[in-house]
Formats: sequence, C-alpha cells, structure tokens
Amino acid sequence: MTLVLVHGNPETSAIWDDLIPLLPTDDIVILSPPGFGAPLPEGFDATMSGYLKWLIEQVSQLKPPIDLIGHDWGGGHVVRLACERPDLIRSWTSDILGIFNPEYVWHERAQIWQTPGEGEKAVAEMISAPLSEKIEFYKERGMSDSISGQVSEWINEDMAKSILTLYRSAAQPVVGNLFDSLKKASAKPGLAIIATADPAVGGEVLGRKAAEQTGAQIGILEGVAHWWMCTHPNEGAQLLNSFLSQFE
Repeated sequence: MTLVLVHGNPETSAIWDDLIPLLPTDDIVILSPPGFGAPLPEGFDATMSGYLKWLIEQVSQLKPPIDLIGHDWGGGHVVRLACERPDLIRSWTSDILGIFNPEYVWHERAQIWQTPGEGEKAVAEMISAPLSEKIEFYKERGMSDSISGQVSEWINEDMAKSILTLYRSAAQPVVGNLFDSLKKASAKPGLAIIATADPAVGGEVLGRKAAEQTGAQIGILEGVAHWWMCTHPNEGAQLLNSFLSQFE
C-alpha cells in the first residue's frame, strides 16, 4: 500500500505531521503542489488544469497500488485525477467535494483573491505580515506550534502568485460545471470526508450531494473545522484507516 498525500492552500506538507504516525503504513509519499511549500518553477501553469497535469505526472511515476488522499485544493486535484485518470490509482479520498456543485459559492477570501486588484493587495499583505503574525494565524485555527511555524515559513511570493492564478481559474461557474463529470470518479473506491464546521467547502449538504455523484463512501467529522488532520488527527485517521482496510 502506497499512500500519497496532497495538501492545498495556504499551507505546506507540514499539515500531515500529526496524522502520518496514525496511518496504517510507512509507505507514504507526500506531494507538495508547486507554490505551496515547494518552489514554483518558471512558467508553471498554476491553474486547475496545470495542477491536474502536475499531479498526473507525479502519480504516474509511483509504484501501484496507490491510495490518493487530498486536503483542500489537494483534494480538488485528487478528485479531478480520479475522474480523468482512475487507472493510476486504487482509491481516492478528498475533503473538498462540496465545491464541485453549481450551487457552491466561494468563501469570502477566495472571492477577494478572484478579484483583480483586491486579490493582489490581499496576498501582498499576507506575505508581508511579520512571521509571528503568520504563526499566530495558524495557531488560532488549531495547528501546533511546530506545524504553524513550518507552514508560515512558506508564505511567500510563489504562494501569492499561485493563489491568484489557481483561484481565478476556478471562479464559478467553472467548478460547478464539473459536477456531472464527478460520475467518472466512481470507477475507483472513494472516501468523501466532510468536516461539518469547515465553512470553506460548501457544508454537509453540498458535500453529500457531490459524494453521491461519485459513489464515494462518506465520512463525517462532526463539529470539526478545516484543518482536521491537525486538530483531530485521531478521528481523521479512524475514517481513513477504516476505508483503507478494505484493501488489506
């Protein structure tokens, strides 16, 4: 079993630190999308399509069977790979399925990032903030001192550029138009994690609706917020390990 972990925005692979020891294998590969805890190569296409292409290339190089797990935008890329290249994986997990509904409305920060001028101002303020303020932002949302410090070190110009390009490529109706294509993800077993207190991904109703479209198993983290792997790693691991046990 090879577990492949893909994170999102605005974060780095450090978010998995407390979850990894609880997973059922030591064969774990962590993939950091360019610009998010990894350098942004010159000319990289930091759009939805560009990150899908990147993830396909990365997973294609790994030895199967592969169980692909994504959080936030990493979860978005995972779902799209499950739709377009299910032959590359044995299973998939995502906690962001709700965004793929036509009714989904992007959260306030995303809408700012998607707005020319306002987005540039917002990311400039984000990267210019003192390191102590960045660390406190993540700690207030449940990350440990260690994880918040690691993530904050990567809030830089590369991440700022990537945020604007990625979110603008996904402005509605783009992600909502992908709803019908979610049926293709049913080619492989899926797990839709729904953290009910996460305000960024559409809530439980939209999460369940999209999960049903994919045929995925639904795992509920009741009252848990966005960074569940940091705040509730044991509960998250229980969902993942139960799902993965079918492949033993």
